[in-house]
Amino acid sequence: MSRSRRLLAEGLGTAALLAIVVGSGIMGERLAQGNAAIALLANAAATGAGLYVLIALLAPISGAHFNPLVTCLVAACREISVTDMLGYVVVQIAGAIIGVLFAHAMFDLPLLQFSTHARTGSGQWLSEIVATAGLLATILIGSQTRPRSLPALIGAYIFAAYWFTASTSFANPAVTLARALTDTFAGIRPQDVPGFVLAQCAATILVVAAARSLRAHGPTAPAAGRNV
Repeated sequence: MSRSRRLLAEGLGTAALLAIVVGSGIMGERLAQGNAAIALLANAAATGAGLYVLIALLAPISGAHFNPLVTCLVAACREISVTDMLGYVVVQIAGAIIGVLFAHAMFDLPLLQFSTHARTGSGQWLSEIVATAGLLATILIGSQTRPRSLPALIGAYIFAAYWFTASTSFANPAVTLARALTDTFAGIRPQDVPGFVLAQCAATILVVAAARSLRAHGPTAPAAGRNV
C-alpha cells in the first residue's frame, strides 16, 4: 500500500473518530436533559461502535492507529519506519482537529472554541495512565491471541474505560489536543492537556518496557488493527 494512501486513511479515520466522539457528546448532552450518566452512556456507546467500524474498514489500508501512541508502539516493534511514524502522527493530529470542526459544523456551533471543562488532578492523571496502558495491552495481547477480534476488543475496551476511569479514557494525545478545541461535553481545558499527554506517554513507556522484557520471540504487534 502506498504511503499516501496510508496517510490519507489515517487522517480520515482520525477525523471521523473525533467527529464521533465530539458529535455524540453534543447529541447525548442535548437529549439527556441534564442527566450526565445518560450523556456519557451515549458518548461511550457511539465511540466504541464507531471505533469498531473504523478499525475494521481501515486496518487493511493503514493499520488504523488513529493514535500517536499506537503508532509509536508499532514503530518500537519495528513494524513501520521512523519516517512513516512521523507522517502518521502529523496526519492524526490534523485529522483530529478537522474532526472536531466538522462536529461543530454539524451542530451549528462556532467552529473555533476553547474548552472550559476542567480535567486535572492526580486521579485524572492516574486514570489516563491506566486507560492508556489498558488500551495498548489490549492491542498487544489481542493481536497475538485474537487478531480477527481486535476491532471489537478495542471498541469494547474503550466503551468500558469511559466508565471505569475518572478521566473517561482519552488515552490518545491527538484526541486530547483536539478536544481542547471544543467547549462541549467532550472538551478538556487547554491548560489540562499537558498533564494528560504526559500521563499517556508515561503509560506507553511502561507498556513498551514490559513488552520487551516479556517478549521471547520477535515483535508482538501486527501491522494492522490498532487504535484510540
